[in-house]
Amino acid sequence: MNYQTTLLYLSTVAIWGSTWLVITFQLGTVDPIISVIYRMALASVLLFCICRFLGVTLRATRLDHVFFMIQGVLSFGVNFWFIYMSEMFLTSGIIAVIFSLIVFFNLINGRIFLNRPIERNTALGGLVGLCGLYLLFSPELSNANSGENALKGFGLALTAVFSASLGNMAATRSGMLGHSVWRINAWSTLYGAGALSIIALLTGTPFTFDYSVEYTMSLIYLSIFGTILAFGAYLKLMVIIGPEKASYGALMIPFVAIGLSTIFEDYQWTTMAACGFLLAVVGNYLVMRRPR
Repeated sequence: MNYQTTLLYLSTVAIWGSTWLVITFQLGTVDPIISVIYRMALASVLLFCICRFLGVTLRATRLDHVFFMIQGVLSFGVNFWFIYMSEMFLTSGIIAVIFSLIVFFNLINGRIFLNRPIERNTALGGLVGLCGLYLLFSPELSNANSGENALKGFGLALTAVFSASLGNMAATRSGMLGHSVWRINAWSTLYGAGALSIIALLTGTPFTFDYSVEYTMSLIYLSIFGTILAFGAYLKLMVIIGPEKASYGALMIPFVAIGLSTIFEDYQWTTMAACGFLLAVVGNYLVMRRPR
């Protein structure tokens, strides 16, 4: 890897790995759905400004907007909403490892919606990864006081992974047609914020705001770094070294996330949890590696 490629790779891993912990600063006073609305709305405004600055046209067909909307509602809307709620029940490191299974879901959905082949190592890797997640998650379940909450968090995180994966299928379709990533994400974040706003209004969720430094700074970080720059760096990386090698960054993100969770959230490691974490990483490696 050259200097630019290395910088893009490390930036993607560091930013996405840190966002899981930063999300915890968004929880508390403001309802999770409202926090996601603020995040996506700010990201959308900035992305439209970037498109204007770079001279990227925002015009697209009605069918293109349908797929922008699908991506926005699923990836930038439901996905993040459920992730925020899941972090109310589980540590950020655990959720990051669960979310790494998106590689497995992407391959399955890619076969269904994009007619992409599934290799045998995919099935093996998925099985190993699921076994690893069970071992990693079992210490949380063994605590009688947090067992029910742990199940809620796991269910929310797994639903978020599936939703994000379906959104990725729509994004892949848009990318294959040559749309700029800035245009795709500008419209998608707008649709995601709009969809969640409708849900919030229908459910009577108040649009409150936390003016604390922690909440405001974390919101800005998640909007600019976690939503705009990380996606931009990752897509640039795919152009330079290809999507297969770029995907290996997903193996490092849980390491960063669970490392930060250990430092700042006092995550307690057990032998079973450590074995489960390693199995989850090995499973994802088997899924992503290309057979010789």
